[in-house]
Amino acid sequence: MQLPDRTLRKRYKFFSDFRLYKKHAALAVLFLPTVVYFIIFKYIPISGLAMAFKDYKIGLGIWASPWVGFENFSFAFSTATFTRAFMNTVIISFLKIITGFPAPIILALLLNEVRHMKFKRTVQTISYLPHFLSWVIVAGLFAQILSPTTGVVNYILKTYFGVEKSIYFLGSNEWFRGTIILTDIWKGVGWGSILYIASIAGIDPTMYEAAVCDGANRFQRLRYITLPSLMPTITIMLILRVGNVMVAGFDQIFNMYNPAVYKTGDIIDTFVYRYGIGQMKYSLSTAVGLFQNLIGFVMVVGMNITANKINGSGIW
Repeated sequence: MQLPDRTLRKRYKFFSDFRLYKKHAALAVLFLPTVVYFIIFKYIPISGLAMAFKDYKIGLGIWASPWVGFENFSFAFSTATFTRAFMNTVIISFLKIITGFPAPIILALLLNEVRHMKFKRTVQTISYLPHFLSWVIVAGLFAQILSPTTGVVNYILKTYFGVEKSIYFLGSNEWFRGTIILTDIWKGVGWGSILYIASIAGIDPTMYEAAVCDGANRFQRLRYITLPSLMPTITIMLILRVGNVMVAGFDQIFNMYNPAVYKTGDIIDTFVYRYGIGQMKYSLSTAVGLFQNLIGFVMVVGMNITANKINGSGIW
C-alpha cells in the first residue's frame, strides 16, 4: 500500500532531523543539561497544580487530599484582599511598562550618540552597577536616603525647596507607587540597555554613511535608521514584558513595603506569600498563582498576534 505524501514527508523529516542531531552530537550533548533542567524544574512541577483544586493536607499529600474543585478560586475572588492585590499588581505593572520599558531604549540611543569613548564607557559602567545589588541592599539604601528624619532627599526638599513637612516615601500610599517605579528604573535601566546597545552595534554602518551623504542630520539618522532597525528587538522585549504584567516585582515590593502601604503596594505575589507561607493555605496560594500565570499566557499570545499583524516581528 502506498503511503500518503504527508506521511512520507513526516518520515523524511524525522530521519533528516535524526541525521542532523547525530552529525552534531557534541552540540546536542551540550544542550542536554538545559533539557534536563527544564524537565525537572519546569515540567515535572506542573503536576503540583492539582493542589489548586484540592484542600491540601500536608499529612495526606497532594493526591490523597480531598478534591474541592474551584472552591479555592471562588474564595480568592470573593475576598477584598485579593481584589486589592490584583488591582495593585495591574497598576504597578503597567506603570513600570509605560515608564520603565522605554528607559533602557532611551539610554541606549543617547549612549550611541556619545563620541567620547572614555566618557561613554564610564557612564555604561555606572549605569550597570545597580543591577548587581540585591533588592535587600537597595531597600536598605533607599530607606536611609528617603528617611523622613535623616534622609538626604527630605533634607534637600526642606533646605532648597521650602518643603516644611517631611515626606514618608515608603510609608505613604500617596508616594509609595512612585517610589517603587523610580527605584525599579534606577536599578534596571543600565542592564536593560545592553541588549539595545548590542542591536545598535549590529546595524550596517553603510546605512549611516549613505544617510550622511544624503544630508541627513543626527536626529534624522536616529529616526529613519536606528529606531526602525531596533523595532524587532523592541517588539520581542515588549511581548515578553507584557507577559509578566501580573508580576509586579515580588523581591522589590516585599523588601520595601510595610502594612501602612498595603492599600497601594500589596500585590498578588505578596498576597500569595502571606497566605501560602504565613497562614499555610497552600491550595489557595496555588490557585492564585495558577490564575496569575494564565493571565500572563493570554497576554503573551495576544501581544504576539498583535505584533505579527502590525510589523510581523512576533516571537512565533
